[in-house]
Amino acid sequence: MTRPVQILLLLLAIAVPLSLMAGRVWIDPATTPNAVVILMELRLPRALLAIVIGAGLGASGAAMQGYLRNPLADPGLFGIAPGAALGAVVSLWFGYAASPYLLPLFALVGAAAAMALLAAIAGRAGGIALFTLAGMMIASLAGALTSLAISLAPNAFAMSEIVNWLMGALTDRGWPDVWIAAPLTLLGIVCLMMAARGLDALVLGESAARSLGMEPAHLQCWLVAGVGLTVGSGVAVAGIVGFVGLIVPHLVRPLTDRRPSSLMLPSALAGALLVLVADCLCRILPLVTELRLGIALSLVGAPFFLWLLMQMRRGLA
Repeated sequence: MTRPVQILLLLLAIAVPLSLMAGRVWIDPATTPNAVVILMELRLPRALLAIVIGAGLGASGAAMQGYLRNPLADPGLFGIAPGAALGAVVSLWFGYAASPYLLPLFALVGAAAAMALLAAIAGRAGGIALFTLAGMMIASLAGALTSLAISLAPNAFAMSEIVNWLMGALTDRGWPDVWIAAPLTLLGIVCLMMAARGLDALVLGESAARSLGMEPAHLQCWLVAGVGLTVGSGVAVAGIVGFVGLIVPHLVRPLTDRRPSSLMLPSALAGALLVLVADCLCRILPLVTELRLGIALSLVGAPFFLWLLMQMRRGLA
């Protein structure tokens, strides 16, 4: 176990108990009435869900940046997150979200459809440029259809539910959401780990990687499956939570040897820590209503993205 992994595990071990106690009402297990029920049924599943979603987004962000060899790449670039969001919006539009499992199911179907379309367009060719452009096209199409669904919402309540869900949050999430997201995210991280060796070879360039035995089509299959499962399951239970896959690889990259295979696990742990801390801060801020997690991370991620652009501009100057 490397030192960065040990440090991140220690920070997570500290953050989890604090997140269980933190909130509008701070919980003292010794004195708070019904503390066990509150902790086990409300705050523990929410904390675990934050860890699961953050780990999936962090790992997929590291894989994306390694595959595209672009430090500004984000998991949403594949179009899978917008596809999952479109599926969830369809369930809200038709009123199917009343069941606790239908909205995540629709979101997962949307993510699967985006994965299938991406594989159909670019899977056989194996080129990175075509793969990226196909992902951008799917993201644009899914975003346009989502906007259309909002504009044609059957009533104000449906529109409000769609907009609130798209902001991303862990409010009122419970154990059923954990059981949906956790196994799919774990399976997705395993798929990304299967692609790690090919990503390491790709650092040398696409031609050199092919000469080392890297099969572009196989690598893309692992990446599509990994990003689809991690990002799709996160969107299915929490809505759009952005910038995690962009931020955390940059934070942990200086602590590793910069190979994608070495970056993936630290990025997963750092993503889990970031989302857990961000969700905790959303709960304790003295606002009239709880700040949405997606908004909070965007307020952090947008300046970080601008800082990265400035750093790249100075490097090119």
